[in-house]
Amino acid sequence: MNRLITILVTGFIALMLLSSTVFVVDQRRYAIVFALGSVKEVISSPGLHFKLPPPFQNVIYLDKRIMTIDSPDADRFITAEKMNILVDAFVKWRISEPKLYFVSFGGDESRARDRMSQIVKAAMNDEITKRTVREVISGQRGAVMEAIRTKVVKEARQIGVDIVDVRLKRVDYVEQINNSVYERMKAERTRVANELRSTGAAESEKIRADADKQRTVILAEAYREAESAKGEGDAKASQIYAEAFGRNPEFYKFYRSLEAYRGSFKNRSDVLVVDPNSEFFKYFKGNGPAGK
Repeated sequence: MNRLITILVTGFIALMLLSSTVFVVDQRRYAIVFALGSVKEVISSPGLHFKLPPPFQNVIYLDKRIMTIDSPDADRFITAEKMNILVDAFVKWRISEPKLYFVSFGGDESRARDRMSQIVKAAMNDEITKRTVREVISGQRGAVMEAIRTKVVKEARQIGVDIVDVRLKRVDYVEQINNSVYERMKAERTRVANELRSTGAAESEKIRADADKQRTVILAEAYREAESAKGEGDAKASQIYAEAFGRNPEFYKFYRSLEAYRGSFKNRSDVLVVDPNSEFFKYFKGNGPAGK
Protein backbone atom coordinates (compact mmCIF):
# COMPACT_ATOMS: atom_id res chain seq x y z
CA MET A 1 0.00 0.00 0.00
CA ASN A 2 2.76 2.40 0.91
CA ARG A 3 4.57 1.48 -2.27
CA LEU A 4 1.47 2.24 -4.34
CA ILE A 5 1.10 5.61 -2.69
CA THR A 6 4.75 6.33 -3.35
CA ILE A 7 4.33 5.42 -7.01
CA LEU A 8 1.26 7.62 -7.34
CA VAL A 9 2.97 10.57 -5.65
CA THR A 10 6.06 10.10 -7.78
CA GLY A 11 3.91 9.93 -10.94
CA PHE A 12 2.00 13.00 -9.93
CA ILE A 13 5.20 14.96 -9.32
CA ALA A 14 6.61 13.76 -12.64
CA LEU A 15 3.43 14.80 -14.41
CA MET A 16 3.58 18.22 -12.77
CA LEU A 17 7.21 18.63 -13.79
CA LEU A 18 6.39 17.58 -17.33
CA SER A 19 3.42 19.92 -17.60
CA SER A 20 5.56 22.80 -16.34
CA THR A 21 8.00 22.23 -19.19
CA VAL A 22 5.31 22.40 -21.90
CA PHE A 23 3.52 25.55 -23.01
CA VAL A 24 1.31 26.57 -25.93
CA VAL A 25 1.78 29.79 -27.90
CA ASP A 26 -1.39 31.28 -29.37
CA GLN A 27 -1.18 32.90 -32.82
CA ARG A 28 -2.34 36.20 -31.28
CA ARG A 29 0.53 36.35 -28.76
CA TYR A 30 4.28 36.36 -28.33
CA ALA A 31 5.90 34.10 -25.71
CA ILE A 32 9.00 35.28 -23.86
CA VAL A 33 11.03 32.64 -22.01
CA PHE A 34 13.23 34.09 -19.30
CA ALA A 35 15.31 32.79 -16.43
CA LEU A 36 16.04 34.80 -13.30
CA GLY A 37 14.90 38.02 -15.03
CA SER A 38 16.98 37.51 -18.19
CA VAL A 39 15.29 36.92 -21.52
CA LYS A 40 16.38 33.62 -23.01
CA GLU A 41 14.09 33.30 -26.01
CA VAL A 42 11.25 35.08 -27.86
CA ILE A 43 8.77 32.78 -29.57
CA SER A 44 6.38 34.24 -32.16
CA SER A 45 5.32 31.08 -34.02
CA PRO A 46 2.18 29.41 -32.65
CA GLY A 47 2.23 25.83 -31.43
CA LEU A 48 3.56 23.56 -28.65
CA HIS A 49 6.92 24.49 -27.10
CA PHE A 50 9.17 23.28 -24.27
CA LYS A 51 11.22 24.91 -21.54
CA LEU A 52 12.83 24.09 -18.22
CA PRO A 53 10.51 23.88 -15.24
CA PRO A 54 10.26 26.81 -12.81
CA PRO A 55 12.18 28.38 -11.20
CA PHE A 56 14.77 27.71 -13.89
CA GLN A 57 12.65 29.18 -16.69
CA ASN A 58 9.32 31.02 -16.84
CA VAL A 59 7.08 32.26 -19.64
CA ILE A 60 5.09 35.45 -20.07
CA TYR A 61 2.85 36.32 -23.00
CA LEU A 62 2.55 39.60 -24.95
CA ASP A 63 -0.27 40.57 -27.30
CA LYS A 64 0.52 40.65 -31.03
CA ARG A 65 -2.68 42.45 -32.02
CA ILE A 66 -3.16 46.15 -32.76
CA MET A 67 -4.09 48.00 -29.59
CA THR A 68 -5.64 51.42 -29.04
CA ILE A 69 -4.85 54.27 -26.67
CA ASP A 70 -7.94 56.48 -26.48
CA SER A 71 -8.05 58.76 -23.47
CA PRO A 72 -11.56 59.75 -22.29
CA ASP A 73 -10.35 63.26 -21.48
CA ALA A 74 -9.02 65.79 -24.01
CA ASP A 75 -5.61 67.39 -23.39
CA ARG A 76 -5.07 71.16 -23.32
CA PHE A 77 -2.51 72.81 -25.63
CA ILE A 78 -1.50 76.38 -26.48
CA THR A 79 -1.39 77.42 -30.15
CA ALA A 80 1.00 79.85 -31.85
CA GLU A 81 -1.40 82.77 -31.17
CA LYS A 82 -1.47 81.84 -27.44
CA MET A 83 -4.96 80.37 -27.46
CA ASN A 84 -5.94 77.38 -25.35
CA ILE A 85 -7.50 74.47 -27.20
CA LEU A 86 -8.61 70.99 -26.23
CA VAL A 87 -7.39 68.15 -28.43
CA ASP A 88 -8.73 64.63 -28.27
CA ALA A 89 -6.64 62.01 -30.10
CA PHE A 90 -6.22 58.26 -30.34
CA VAL A 91 -3.26 56.03 -31.24
CA LYS A 92 -3.20 52.59 -32.85
CA TRP A 93 -0.08 50.59 -31.91
CA ARG A 94 1.36 47.10 -31.58
CA ILE A 95 4.43 45.40 -30.21
CA SER A 96 7.10 45.06 -32.90
CA GLU A 97 10.11 43.95 -30.80
CA PRO A 98 8.93 41.83 -27.87
CA LYS A 99 12.36 41.58 -26.19
CA LEU A 100 12.93 45.35 -26.20
CA TYR A 101 9.35 45.92 -25.07
CA PHE A 102 9.77 43.45 -22.19
CA VAL A 103 13.07 45.02 -21.11
CA SER A 104 11.46 48.50 -21.21
CA PHE A 105 8.30 47.69 -19.24
CA GLY A 106 8.72 44.22 -17.78
CA GLY A 107 5.68 43.12 -19.74
CA ASP A 108 3.40 45.59 -17.91
CA GLU A 109 0.95 46.92 -20.51
CA SER A 110 -0.31 49.75 -18.28
CA ARG A 111 3.23 51.16 -18.03
CA ALA A 112 3.57 50.88 -21.79
CA ARG A 113 0.31 52.78 -22.30
CA ASP A 114 1.40 55.55 -19.93
CA ARG A 115 4.71 55.90 -21.75
CA MET A 116 2.97 55.94 -25.14
CA SER A 117 0.56 58.63 -23.94
CA GLN A 118 3.49 60.78 -22.80
CA ILE A 119 5.22 60.39 -26.18
CA VAL A 120 2.07 61.31 -28.10
CA LYS A 121 1.31 64.31 -25.87
CA ALA A 122 4.87 65.65 -26.26
CA ALA A 123 4.71 65.29 -30.05
CA MET A 124 1.32 67.01 -30.19
CA ASN A 125 2.58 69.85 -28.01
CA ASP A 126 5.61 70.38 -30.31
CA GLU A 127 3.44 70.58 -33.43
CA ILE A 128 0.43 72.50 -32.11
CA THR A 129 2.49 75.27 -30.48
CA LYS A 130 3.95 76.07 -33.93
CA ARG A 131 0.55 76.50 -35.59
CA THR A 132 -2.59 78.61 -35.32
CA VAL A 133 -6.01 77.27 -34.39
CA ARG A 134 -7.20 77.52 -38.01
CA GLU A 135 -4.22 75.49 -39.21
CA VAL A 136 -4.75 72.80 -36.58
CA ILE A 137 -8.50 72.53 -37.20
CA SER A 138 -8.66 72.61 -40.98
CA GLY A 139 -5.84 74.27 -42.90
CA GLN A 140 -2.98 71.90 -42.02
CA ARG A 141 -4.71 69.15 -40.06
CA GLY A 142 -3.33 66.40 -42.28
CA ALA A 143 0.19 67.83 -42.01
CA VAL A 144 -0.15 68.10 -38.21
CA MET A 145 -1.18 64.46 -37.86
CA GLU A 146 1.61 63.31 -40.16
CA ALA A 147 4.24 65.32 -38.23
CA ILE A 148 2.95 63.93 -34.92
CA ARG A 149 2.97 60.40 -36.28
CA THR A 150 6.57 60.79 -37.51
CA LYS A 151 7.78 61.89 -34.10
CA VAL A 152 5.79 59.25 -32.23
CA VAL A 153 7.04 56.48 -34.55
CA LYS A 154 10.65 57.49 -33.91
CA GLU A 155 10.20 57.53 -30.12
CA ALA A 156 8.09 54.38 -29.99
CA ARG A 157 10.62 52.37 -31.99
CA GLN A 158 13.09 52.78 -29.11
CA ILE A 159 10.75 50.89 -26.75
CA GLY A 160 9.84 48.10 -29.19
CA VAL A 161 6.51 49.53 -30.36
CA ASP A 162 5.26 50.10 -33.89
CA ILE A 163 2.78 53.01 -34.43
CA VAL A 164 0.03 52.10 -36.87
CA ASP A 165 -1.90 55.39 -36.86
CA VAL A 166 -2.36 58.67 -34.98
CA ARG A 167 -5.58 60.67 -35.36
CA LEU A 168 -6.99 63.91 -33.96
CA LYS A 169 -10.63 63.16 -33.16
CA ARG A 170 -11.70 66.58 -31.92
CA VAL A 171 -10.19 70.05 -31.60
CA ASP A 172 -12.16 72.59 -29.57
CA TYR A 173 -11.72 75.78 -27.57
CA VAL A 174 -11.72 75.65 -23.79
CA GLU A 175 -15.04 76.56 -22.21
CA GLN A 176 -13.79 79.89 -20.85
CA ILE A 177 -13.14 81.41 -24.27
CA ASN A 178 -15.95 79.80 -26.26
CA ASN A 179 -18.25 82.82 -25.80
CA SER A 180 -15.62 85.32 -26.89
CA VAL A 181 -14.82 83.21 -29.95
CA TYR A 182 -18.50 82.98 -30.87
CA GLU A 183 -18.91 86.74 -30.44
CA ARG A 184 -15.87 87.37 -32.62
CA MET A 185 -17.25 85.03 -35.27
CA LYS A 186 -20.63 86.77 -35.05
CA ALA A 187 -18.98 90.20 -35.42
CA GLU A 188 -17.03 88.98 -38.44
CA ARG A 189 -20.15 87.58 -40.10
CA THR A 190 -22.00 90.84 -39.34
CA ARG A 191 -19.17 92.85 -40.89
CA VAL A 192 -19.25 90.72 -44.03
CA ALA A 193 -23.06 91.04 -44.23
CA ASN A 194 -22.86 94.85 -43.87
CA GLU A 195 -20.20 94.93 -46.55
CA LEU A 196 -22.42 92.98 -48.89
CA ARG A 197 -25.38 95.24 -48.11
CA SER A 198 -23.29 98.35 -48.78
CA THR A 199 -22.03 96.91 -52.04
CA GLY A 200 -25.59 96.00 -53.02
CA ALA A 201 -26.87 99.48 -52.15
CA ALA A 202 -24.08 101.09 -54.20
CA GLU A 203 -24.84 98.85 -57.17
CA SER A 204 -28.55 99.62 -56.78
CA GLU A 205 -27.89 103.37 -56.84
CA LYS A 206 -25.64 102.96 -59.85
CA ILE A 207 -28.29 100.97 -61.74
CA ARG A 208 -31.00 103.46 -60.74
CA ALA A 209 -28.88 106.43 -61.84
CA ASP A 210 -28.11 104.74 -65.15
CA ALA A 211 -31.82 104.01 -65.68
CA ASP A 212 -32.73 107.65 -64.91
CA LYS A 213 -30.06 108.82 -67.33
CA GLN A 214 -31.35 106.52 -70.07
CA ARG A 215 -34.92 107.70 -69.37
CA THR A 216 -33.88 111.34 -69.67
CA VAL A 217 -32.00 110.65 -72.91
CA ILE A 218 -34.93 108.68 -74.37
CA LEU A 219 -37.44 111.44 -73.43
CA ALA A 220 -35.14 114.11 -74.86
CA GLU A 221 -34.74 112.17 -78.09
CA ALA A 222 -38.52 111.62 -78.30
CA TYR A 223 -39.21 115.31 -77.60
CA ARG A 224 -36.68 116.34 -80.23
CA GLU A 225 -38.20 114.00 -82.78
CA ALA A 226 -41.73 115.18 -81.85
CA GLU A 227 -40.75 118.83 -82.16
CA SER A 228 -39.02 118.11 -85.44
CA ALA A 229 -42.14 116.35 -86.76
CA LYS A 230 -44.33 119.17 -85.43
CA GLY A 231 -42.11 121.76 -87.06
CA GLU A 232 -42.23 119.92 -90.37
CA GLY A 233 -46.02 119.71 -90.08
CA ASP A 234 -46.34 123.42 -89.26
CA ALA A 235 -44.06 124.27 -92.14
CA LYS A 236 -46.10 122.14 -94.52
CA ALA A 237 -49.35 123.63 -93.19
CA SER A 238 -47.97 127.12 -93.61
CA GLN A 239 -46.90 126.25 -97.11
CA ILE A 240 -50.40 124.97 -97.91
CA TYR A 241 -51.95 128.07 -96.37
CA ALA A 242 -49.60 130.26 -98.35
CA GLU A 243 -50.41 128.49 -101.58
CA ALA A 244 -54.15 128.74 -100.88
CA PHE A 245 -53.81 132.41 -99.99
CA GLY A 246 -51.86 133.02 -103.19
CA ARG A 247 -54.59 131.43 -105.32
CA ASN A 248 -57.64 133.08 -103.73
CA PRO A 249 -56.82 135.62 -101.00
CA GLU A 250 -60.45 136.49 -100.36
CA PHE A 251 -61.46 132.85 -99.79
CA TYR A 252 -58.53 132.43 -97.43
CA LYS A 253 -59.65 135.44 -95.40
CA PHE A 254 -63.20 134.07 -95.33
CA TYR A 255 -61.99 130.62 -94.15
CA ARG A 256 -59.84 132.13 -91.43
CA SER A 257 -62.80 134.23 -90.26
CA LEU A 258 -64.98 131.13 -90.02
CA GLU A 259 -62.33 129.48 -87.88
CA ALA A 260 -62.28 132.56 -85.66
CA TYR A 261 -66.07 132.51 -85.34
CA ARG A 262 -66.02 128.81 -84.49
CA GLY A 263 -63.41 129.38 -81.80
CA SER A 264 -65.18 132.43 -80.34
CA PHE A 265 -68.67 130.93 -80.17
CA LYS A 266 -67.71 127.44 -79.11
CA ASN A 267 -70.20 127.28 -76.21
CA ARG A 268 -73.72 128.69 -75.93
CA SER A 269 -72.77 130.55 -72.78
CA ASP A 270 -69.87 132.41 -74.42
CA VAL A 271 -70.33 136.19 -74.57
CA LEU A 272 -68.31 138.51 -76.83
CA VAL A 273 -68.60 142.27 -76.53
CA VAL A 274 -67.41 143.80 -79.82
CA ASP A 275 -68.47 146.73 -81.99
CA PRO A 276 -70.88 145.36 -84.70
CA ASN A 277 -69.12 147.49 -87.30
CA SER A 278 -65.73 146.06 -86.52
CA GLU A 279 -63.70 144.16 -89.08
CA PHE A 280 -64.38 140.93 -87.13
CA PHE A 281 -68.05 140.81 -88.31
CA LYS A 282 -67.29 141.74 -91.90
CA TYR A 283 -68.59 138.44 -93.28
CA PHE A 284 -71.81 138.61 -91.19
CA LYS A 285 -73.01 141.71 -93.04
CA GLY A 286 -73.47 140.19 -96.46
CA ASN A 287 -72.65 137.32 -98.76
CA GLY A 288 -68.95 137.56 -98.88
CA PRO A 289 -66.99 140.49 -100.23
CA ALA A 290 -69.89 141.96 -102.12
CA GLY A 291 -71.63 142.88 -98.85
CA LYS A 292 -68.88 145.30 -97.77
